[in-house]
Amino acid sequence: QVRLAESGGGSVQTGGSLSLSCLVSGLDPTTSCTAWFRGGEGKERVGVAAIDKNGDTTYSNSAKGRFTISRDNSKKTVYLQMVSLKPDDTAVYYCVRELMGDSDFWGQGALVTVSS
Repeated sequence: QVRLAESGGGSVQTGGSLSLSCLVSGLDPTTSCTAWFRGGEGKERVGVAAIDKNGDTTYSNSAKGRFTISRDNSKKTVYLQMVSLKPDDTAVYYCVRELMGDSDFWGQGALVTVSS
């Protein structure tokens, strides 16, 4: 059974930092791409960062320079480190497996709230 379990969400003030973790079970994250999406009430879910099977990373314009995606293969865990957080970063963050262009497995989401 495939499961992606996020942890590490919370509340911070503007300029603060948070790290999210995604524990992957039921599949090997090194064989496909793992991405972080964010969304929320009234907000479309959009991708913010991704790491492919080779460890190459991509970021949305809003995430570049502030967010870092990484992966610990031995722990089957993907991380998203976020610094210089802004109120616009407030969202539910989802860990997603992407394969052949499809986002086929989603975690339950972790809420990040940034207050001004």
